[in-house]
Amino acid sequence: MKKLAALFAVTALAATAGIAQARDLGPDEALKLRDAGTIQSFEKLNAAALAKHPGGTINETELEEEYGRHIYQVELRDAQGVQWDLELDATNGQILKDHQDD
Repeated sequence: MKKLAALFAVTALAATAGIAQARDLGPDEALKLRDAGTIQSFEKLNAAALAKHPGGTINETELEEEYGRHIYQVELRDAQGVQWDLELDATNGQILKDHQDD
């Protein structure tokens, strides 16, 4: 029984640690990072996402801090109506992930 309790505690701790590694940044913090030059402008980041899917429209964006990196997440719909999820490095606009949403 003690082994089961210990296993449960370790599993819960590992799950919590994974969640704690990603943090949503609010609008005020995002603007401060942009104004300080830490991240690129949202216009440039949006343009980089749209360049990957020309003719698309952005539905939602979010800025997160993950493992010390600023990640800009974009949900967009391309010209054919397909939904895409992209992640960009907010400091340089490099596309890190680009996958079709299910």
